[in-house]
Amino acid sequence: MSLQETTEVGERTPLFQSERQRKILALVDLHGAVEVSDLADRFGVTTETIRRDLSELQEKHLLQRVHGGAVSWSSFEPLVAKRDDAYDEDKRRIAARAVEELPDGGSVMIDAGSTLTRFAEVIPRGRNLHIVTNSLPTAQALAQADAAGVSILGGEIRSQTLSVVDAQAVEAVQRLNVDVLFISTDGATEAGLSTPYTFEASIKQAMIRSASHVVALVDPSKFGHDHLVRFGAWADIDILITGTETDTAMLDAIRTHGVEVVTV
Repeated sequence: MSLQETTEVGERTPLFQSERQRKILALVDLHGAVEVSDLADRFGVTTETIRRDLSELQEKHLLQRVHGGAVSWSSFEPLVAKRDDAYDEDKRRIAARAVEELPDGGSVMIDAGSTLTRFAEVIPRGRNLHIVTNSLPTAQALAQADAAGVSILGGEIRSQTLSVVDAQAVEAVQRLNVDVLFISTDGATEAGLSTPYTFEASIKQAMIRSASHVVALVDPSKFGHDHLVRFGAWADIDILITGTETDTAMLDAIRTHGVEVVTV
């Protein structure tokens, strides 16, 4: 494993192969696709080195190689339109119960995800809320229902999730102080909450830090999966709302961290 590669063209800071691969994943996360030649130029290495990196990352199911480059691993995170069809009944029950956790007034932040879009669709009028989100579908649902004042974070939009997760969005979240955060996850185990994507993890971490009270909406299919980046521990979560199919032993373990667990 060579330690001679550089972080950017013209830079001389040594870069471990593992760090270079982490940066490659971050670029795939942000842009959805990368090209071998561009990566070789960026890191100051040969195209053969980049191809080996991509092959190793593909073997770990962290990206998918294509001719001349790589794209995000679609089986981890299907497009929004496809995701909306899966576990929809569970998501609607979870969303309906989550309404009970809304404050009568104040500030709310809603993370991206199909369950959270379902939640946005059922938020009632008259709560005197201001809601901040990084999700285009969630913002649209709230605006159409005229349920609350809505702000959407600025930045580059990810096509897979129609959400904003780049450094600009993270910086904006870091300046906020909200009463309640409603958050989702790609994976949930006894160890905590995780996602395959570094930029998704960064904005979720910032959201958790910005909130006084955190409510996690997690459908049963997410449990038992531990992805590349862990963005939160159960100690960070105040309330977990999930389906009745979720493993009871798992939920008992989560309760030991002081989490209120609600099943619907």
